[in-house]
Amino acid sequence: MSRIFITGSADGLGKAAAGTLLADGHEVVLHVRGRQRLDAVQDLVSRGARVVAGDLSDPGQAEDVAGQVNRLGRMDAVIHNAGVYTGRHILPVNVVAPYVLTALIARPDRLVYLSSGMHFDGRPQLDGLDWRGHGESASYSDSKLFVTALAMAVARLWPGVVSSAVDPGWVPTKMGGPNAPGDLRLGHLTQEWLAAGTDPRAGASGGYWHHQQRLDPHPAALDAAFQDELLRELERATGIALPEA
Repeated sequence: MSRIFITGSADGLGKAAAGTLLADGHEVVLHVRGRQRLDAVQDLVSRGARVVAGDLSDPGQAEDVAGQVNRLGRMDAVIHNAGVYTGRHILPVNVVAPYVLTALIARPDRLVYLSSGMHFDGRPQLDGLDWRGHGESASYSDSKLFVTALAMAVARLWPGVVSSAVDPGWVPTKMGGPNAPGDLRLGHLTQEWLAAGTDPRAGASGGYWHHQQRLDPHPAALDAAFQDELLRELERATGIALPEA
């Protein structure tokens, strides 16, 4: 049995992954944006899940979420699932929050970051970005390129941790819309497999995955110089350094 924390698990792929992992006998810690969202996860709480709350668009609340998670005990895996598609909170939620949580949550064995096939359209440019989200300065594609690079940086810098990025596909969730053509089950299967699976392939760090198949990400995501520049920008924006291995 593994203990797994999943951000953004009040609905969509996060909640679906949580339900499957609970059914498989794992201990799951859910995350909701605020206490007003607790009703959305009562079905999972009744099955034994625990919950932390905090708005990940606010770096201070992201820090508090990390503290709540740490008080529950060390996680075996963290799935960075929370994300937004539009608006000024794209960078705070999709990139800054995963960075803050990665830096502050007691280091797990496995880290899974939600990317997207749209990351291939992202721009590997870090100048002039508003990481705090006061204005909209990056696209969804940019944010997914950055979080993929973060996953690859962690894989390089923390050799004792299996760090992976996942493209779940375009699936029918609140974000994807009801007409999305993808298979919803396949949309969360890979995250579960990477977080708790016993397949040796799931234990290989530094992968970019789609439906349990390892693919090549955007070249910038694998560029150590770009990774290091991204980490410096995130440390400057948050005042939080990624701990050394």
